[in-house]
Amino acid sequence: MSLRPGFELGDALVPAGTRRTVDLPVSVLSDHTPVTMSAHVIHGRRPGPVVFVTAGIHGDEVIGVEIVRRLLSLPALAGLAGTLIAIPIVNAFGFLNLSRYLPDRRDLNRCFPGSAGGSMAGRLADLLTREVVARADLGIDLHSAAVHRTNLPQIRVSPGDDELLRLARVFAAPVVLRSALREGSLRQTAREMKVGMLLYEAGEGLRFDETAVRTGVAGILRVLHDRGMIAARGVPRARRAPLVCHAARWLRAPQGGLLRSSCTEGDLVERGDVLAVVSDPFGEVEAEIRAPESGIILSRAVLPVVNEGNAVFHLAAIAPEAQADERIGAWSTGLEADRLFDEDEIL
Repeated sequence: MSLRPGFELGDALVPAGTRRTVDLPVSVLSDHTPVTMSAHVIHGRRPGPVVFVTAGIHGDEVIGVEIVRRLLSLPALAGLAGTLIAIPIVNAFGFLNLSRYLPDRRDLNRCFPGSAGGSMAGRLADLLTREVVARADLGIDLHSAAVHRTNLPQIRVSPGDDELLRLARVFAAPVVLRSALREGSLRQTAREMKVGMLLYEAGEGLRFDETAVRTGVAGILRVLHDRGMIAARGVPRARRAPLVCHAARWLRAPQGGLLRSSCTEGDLVERGDVLAVVSDPFGEVEAEIRAPESGIILSRAVLPVVNEGNAVFHLAAIAPEAQADERIGAWSTGLEADRLFDEDEIL
């Protein structure tokens, strides 16, 4: 049987049945140090979809980097059909500086599709769009909350796309949130190019979270299996379907002071429940933050010092018939029971 044609990325040709890390030139720093966007390509012997997995679009979101690292080490990818393009660090500038942004203070995820002759952010966005998104059938973009906040593992999909909603259920993070497209985002550009994309949010900026990492790796494997790219062996089975949420709101600090939270991400709350109390440093003035409706906590602030108006909790509404207690409990129990990797611990 003749081999498939090689896969072209940048100036490199990756033969079928091989894998290779390709360095795509981005820029040269002021001290003449070259900067690249490095993509690991696994080009299977058998035909199949082209899927990209990106992380580190925001340089401080390191959880996605670890998810990609673990994914690339798994034996399940040895017999891959189709092509996988994995980029653990899109924004190398921000990653090296432990910063969400690029040196020009731009947010890369507001600069797509970019421009070859534009700003630094625009040029990097253009490179990713031309070299990766344009070659793909599906993308999975990995994110975390910003520093001082943490997210429950969740998948975000565009409203009105039934196939993406199905794939989000296959991924099987505890929550699926239908969220509108943001101008200049990679997700919006992918949709305009008719490339489906799942956005995974989990954990905190500049921190590892083992639950978030395992959930991300397991979800990607499920999606690759669903697309016929890998065999079922080694792919964790989802214990329960995720909760699908259609609306969410941020609850903000009513005053500045010290935040004492009584709930965490993933908690189910009822309308009127006290979620946190904000006190002044003398303990003379206290203000409660109550749930305006029943729902699930998607994200929370982890810094105990807040100013008035700071976002403290991201609360998603859930339907009464969703049986959220059963689903969230089964998801967390199943995750702990599955031994997915040879190296389970973060050293």
